[in-house]
Amino acid sequence: MGINCEILDLRAFLAVVELENFNRAAEALNMSQPALSRRVQKLESSIGAALLERTTRHVSPTALGLELVPLVRRMLEEFDGSLFAARDRRPRRHELVTIACLPTAAFYFLPAVIKQFNREFPDIRFRILDLTATEGLQAVLRGEVEFGINFMGTADPDLIFDRIAEDPFVLAVRRDHPLAEKEKVGWEDLLPYRLITVHRSSGNRTLLDATLTRANIELQWFYEVTHLSTSLGLVEAGLGISVLPQTATPGDDHPFIVTRPILNPRIGRTIGVVRRRGARLSPAAEHFRAMLMGMWSSKPGPE
Repeated sequence: MGINCEILDLRAFLAVVELENFNRAAEALNMSQPALSRRVQKLESSIGAALLERTTRHVSPTALGLELVPLVRRMLEEFDGSLFAARDRRPRRHELVTIACLPTAAFYFLPAVIKQFNREFPDIRFRILDLTATEGLQAVLRGEVEFGINFMGTADPDLIFDRIAEDPFVLAVRRDHPLAEKEKVGWEDLLPYRLITVHRSSGNRTLLDATLTRANIELQWFYEVTHLSTSLGLVEAGLGISVLPQTATPGDDHPFIVTRPILNPRIGRTIGVVRRRGARLSPAAEHFRAMLMGMWSSKPGPE
């Protein structure tokens, strides 16, 4: 059974949450305070649960209300964007692209794509949620973002996974490190040195450990970090060497760090765009997705 609510009900709820006051929200929406209260009550009645906690001095969202805020905001942005979309489906000024992205891709590769996109569409704004693989999939499912950049293929029937490319794990070392003199390295070459890895809760760590176990290779990690960007800082400081996805590494022009392919076995992850089945992307998001896939597929990998 569908939920019966109107766009103005959603605007009323979001305005109260953002302004933390019924009177201020009513003024912002140019309606009376009683009319705004009825809108919120109607939405709560449709959902069957309280969305706001009201006191004489303060208004705050309930746990359910807080969970719904990003979805409501996203729905309103999609609605407003669709009203002003051009017939040729080209992006318009002041549109907003909201995406979920793996932190590893958000650090180096994504800014390059956005820079190129902004040359063509300088007024398009971006909201980037740098989330883990699992969190990114959930954000797409809940409609908080239009699409996600992820490495987890999914069997969820409500999601579509468009493969872009393979993202191999590579070795990151300082330019003055002995392994930097090699064009390629094997896993056994890493054994004498202090290795840096991400925490066991990371999907990248899970993939690495599983593949190395099948290959009967055991590595002794010396440093364990939460974020791969932290591991690059340790590498740059000369504290160790790191194994991480190529998309998380700096370019060849980095003054201190170089990367080398790791063979026998070569380990990688499949990168793709995740979107909701049946959902229509905004003009700006569709153009950005096409540019993203084109640039990523042309990005050279290690030999």
